Amino acid sequence: MPNRPGTAGLRGTLFLEDGTRFEGEGFGAPTRHVGEVVFTTGMVGYPESLTDPSFRGQVLTFTYPLIGNYGVPRTDTRDRWGLPSLESGEVQVRGVVVRGTTAPNHWSSHRSLEEWLADEGVPGVRGVDTRLLTQHLRSGGVLRGVLHVGDSDDLPSDEDLRRAIANAPAYAEEKFMTDVAPKRAKLLGPARAPLVAVLDCGVKASILRALLDRGMGILRLPFDETVPTKWEGRPVAGLVVGNGPGDPAELEATVSELRRPSTRALPTLGICLGHQLLALARGGTTFKLKYGHRGQNKTLCFADGRALIVSENHGYAVDLRSLRGTGLDLWATNPDDGTLEGFRDRSGRVLALQGHPEGHPGPQEAGFVFDRFVGKVKRRA
Repeated sequence: MPNRPGTAGLRGTLFLEDGTRFEGEGFGAPTRHVGEVVFTTGMVGYPESLTDPSFRGQVLTFTYPLIGNYGVPRTDTRDRWGLPSLESGEVQVRGVVVRGTTAPNHWSSHRSLEEWLADEGVPGVRGVDTRLLTQHLRSGGVLRGVLHVGDSDDLPSDEDLRRAIANAPAYAEEKFMTDVAPKRAKLLGPARAPLVAVLDCGVKASILRALLDRGMGILRLPFDETVPTKWEGRPVAGLVVGNGPGDPAELEATVSELRRPSTRALPTLGICLGHQLLALARGGTTFKLKYGHRGQNKTLCFADGRALIVSENHGYAVDLRSLRGTGLDLWATNPDDGTLEGFRDRSGRVLALQGHPEGHPGPQEAGFVFDRFVGKVKRRA
């Protein structure tokens, strides 16, 4: 595959902690990053995936063989709510692994994938057998790795790369909230709309847009903040806990807040990481999946017999057995591995879904989840 501008002479190396090494052509930023190596099975939506805060700390492998064909839209624009055009204001992944890239050909393209990663300081490697890499991760489970991009005549040794991994913190030990959570509260949306608090652990902009487009006002709070009953004279009528990176068991402050009586009394929607945190707050437990669910083509089977395709991005799951005696009932499962994908509480206040009902990227078949939640909020407001 021909070199892209600014990548001539670069070599990319992906080295896994078990000693497996993949070589290819380097692109993006000539640098070295360590992260958990994961894969996504989606065919579209790479700009949204790369800016999803749930991928913080990870090296992302795309199983679809050609990435970059519609380029990257402008990332310096904001919508009418002041939210970024993509899922956050920056590329969140530590590195990108692809089989190949292609020149962009799309009316909305502002720059190429290669240029974008270079501007954001993120390394990439192409020409890798991503099918083999994915099979390796599915067989043994996710692994930490180091992605190194540098001059082709100065390849790093295995020992050098092994030391880089050993000197980096483990994924579960990293404090991601410093990077992805807001530092202070912020109001969004119409001044007289019903007000929903969002405990922000790295929530995607599309989740916020889904609420705003349904007539909600948003009080965006840091992940460890107390949810108020009122804000500037407006009653808080609902709560959303969205997606984010890392091990949910590490967010003890958020779990404690979700147990507070006034917070627990609110109509509540949990998405992805929020699904896991709500389960922990009710006495459930979580565990790390062997290789996670990441892509825009994941199936959910609801208890009423419906099957929907949704977008997902998670490496942890709720242990279904741990929900016994919690007052939470199964709502949806994954037909591939039987893991819990959704629950509801018997009081009717809580809806929680492991998948992403907003899509972006991916199907929006589960958007009715927002409609149900908004209906509960409006009845309370």
